[in-house]
Amino acid sequence: MEDIRKLTFDDRDEFHRKAIAEKVIALLSSDIDISPMIIDGSWGSGKTEFCCKLINLINESKDYQTVYVDAFEADHADEPLLSVFSEVLKLLPEGEKRDGAIKKALPAIRFGLKTLAKAGAGHILRQDATDVVDEFDKEFKQAADKAIDATVESLLKDHVKASESLSKLQGVLREIVEDKPLILFIDELDRCRPDFAVKMLETVKHTFEIGRVQFVLVTNTNQLKAAVNHCYGPTVDSQRYLDKFVKYSFELVDKQETRYSDDEHESAVLHYLLLVNKSQFLKDTGINTDPLFNIVKHMIIVNALSLREVETVIRNLEIYQFFNKNRALGNIQIGYKALRMIGVFLFSLKPKLAIGFLNDQVDSQELENFFGLDISRMLTESYDITRSYELIMAILLEGLMTTEDNFSPSVENLVTQWKDHLRGYFNTGYPDNRKQFDAVAGAIRTLSLRA
Repeated sequence: MEDIRKLTFDDRDEFHRKAIAEKVIALLSSDIDISPMIIDGSWGSGKTEFCCKLINLINESKDYQTVYVDAFEADHADEPLLSVFSEVLKLLPEGEKRDGAIKKALPAIRFGLKTLAKAGAGHILRQDATDVVDEFDKEFKQAADKAIDATVESLLKDHVKASESLSKLQGVLREIVEDKPLILFIDELDRCRPDFAVKMLETVKHTFEIGRVQFVLVTNTNQLKAAVNHCYGPTVDSQRYLDKFVKYSFELVDKQETRYSDDEHESAVLHYLLLVNKSQFLKDTGINTDPLFNIVKHMIIVNALSLREVETVIRNLEIYQFFNKNRALGNIQIGYKALRMIGVFLFSLKPKLAIGFLNDQVDSQELENFFGLDISRMLTESYDITRSYELIMAILLEGLMTTEDNFSPSVENLVTQWKDHLRGYFNTGYPDNRKQFDAVAGAIRTLSLRA
């Protein structure tokens, strides 16, 4: 299994992101205060892989120490301070130096956690005391006031001790970064529980903000904003809250300009080609060449698939091949292969629509939207019949049109013209609608593990 943390841009850089990584390193190496930085990206945009490649690129220079923290893995521990600091301590060699740092840091961390718990209890006490003051007599009020005074005094003492503990903790950090600065990457924040994600942010801000330590947060900013609102309520301006913590942010987009042309290519399309070419089940099926590739490219772009969604499709194509002993997308006519691939795409991305094929209850409008085609327009306007990849989809849609749609003779002639053009894609002439649907439904049925 591929270890994503060992990947480099030399291994693969199909999305042309090395140039972005080099700019990030230049910023981190500059005198501009840009920490904490956010690498923002939507679900499935390849943030983690980019982060790991970026870390390995930084490590090549040996100018920095780097630490990677998977916040989602640490979520269950519910203590971001412990999770982050334990990773930092791994920078020290095993032996007396690491043991000494642990002895200095651990009491401070323990006290910090204890203080937070006591502060929470004090807040509750103060709230209860306020209610008591409103409802009971003067004698009880005096007793409650004494309880509040005692609690406040305790909290003030704890605050002093907490400040001392924080200083000790930061002192350990300063020793670690004395010879070489540290860049700490925190990934997968958007997958954490909202309270843990916010706690992690606040830990970064209040504990680790010292000289020669920089933070890079890898997350989906919109999801992080939702976490803030979940913790502090919908009336809180989540963007302004994040602005208190984050000094620079950029989005890892899903498409990049290539050096070969001025056109923008969807990263998801390039990812599809890469995965097909690597797959022992798919590399010789022809689904990475025209006209089949054009069908795939059309569906990926129209549906704005993420990298992870493409990986889901590829996995299901492999499963489909596996259950059919590599013959499902093998030596068959292109037309049937295209229809089977459409079935796999529907199963992967539109499960309700896919089930409709099995029950003969297909929503033609939803299918039309999935293909990104306007069948009504195509049936009433002149159309370039050389665009075969769209014609296969269009004729499949045409078969779903209700009997209420009375086409004029000219439209019927156009459909006939389409079918004549595509007849060569099927080994027994152009199939009727039932065979079309059976080809799509067969793939869906196989992936559904139905008989």
